[in-house]
Amino acid sequence: MTDVRSAEPAVAATPPPGPGREAGRGAGLRAGTGATLLPVAGILVALAAWWLIARLELVHPAALPPPGDVLTAFVDKPARMLEHTWDTLLEILFGFALSAAAGVLIGLSLASSRTVERMFTPLLVAVNAVPKITLGPLLVVALGWGQKPILTMVFLLCFFPIVLSTATGLTTTPADLAELVRSWNASRWQAFRKVRFPAALPQIFVGLKVAMPLAAIGAVIGEFQAGESGLGYVILQYAGVGDTATAWAAIMLVALVSILLYSALLLIERIALPWVRETTSSR
Repeated sequence: MTDVRSAEPAVAATPPPGPGREAGRGAGLRAGTGATLLPVAGILVALAAWWLIARLELVHPAALPPPGDVLTAFVDKPARMLEHTWDTLLEILFGFALSAAAGVLIGLSLASSRTVERMFTPLLVAVNAVPKITLGPLLVVALGWGQKPILTMVFLLCFFPIVLSTATGLTTTPADLAELVRSWNASRWQAFRKVRFPAALPQIFVGLKVAMPLAAIGAVIGEFQAGESGLGYVILQYAGVGDTATAWAAIMLVALVSILLYSALLLIERIALPWVRETTSSR
């Protein structure tokens, strides 16, 4: 006898709303809230420590004025401070873009040839080891005043971490992915485009994140040496006349610009590499 069984339409099982789903939503909400509130809490703790140090005069007020004086200095001249902030921001962005493009290309060259790597790595290390502030006067002599020496200073500070991270990422492709490419008989270009470069992107972003704060440092150092505007110029001018509150206001603006640019880079990384957080960590 043929066994005939009644067939019923398959219905996709969807987990009913319950404590587990609500707990997951609550955890996500807490994580989002923590990502917003914890950095703010850290800044408030730092400001409180600054106020306490100034209040107890552990550091001379001429060197470290209270936070209220720094805020007043900014409020007294906001248009001028924001104008100089914009100049420094453009120098950071242009210098960082140049160093990112050149750093990735140099890293590709080092990763593509062992001969090129052995020939030029010692030279790159030597250039990176030179204290960049000592090159400031020479850059002014060679390039004159203005944007050129400042952008060069940003480039010199930024490019080495990007070169190193790019070369490291391209030469440390996971063994299983490399074996998969060989099994496909893929060409060298196909292997680079489909496997090696995507696998290297997390490491490249590490170099970019290291270089971003260095770009702000390079812009300020360049403005010390050759600037006619910018926050570094403001720090140097007002500190020289004893107005340390305004100088500290400019320093705080440099820090704020660095935080915002670094956060923007993190956002770009999340959007460009959505698989990284899912495959490398549960954080």
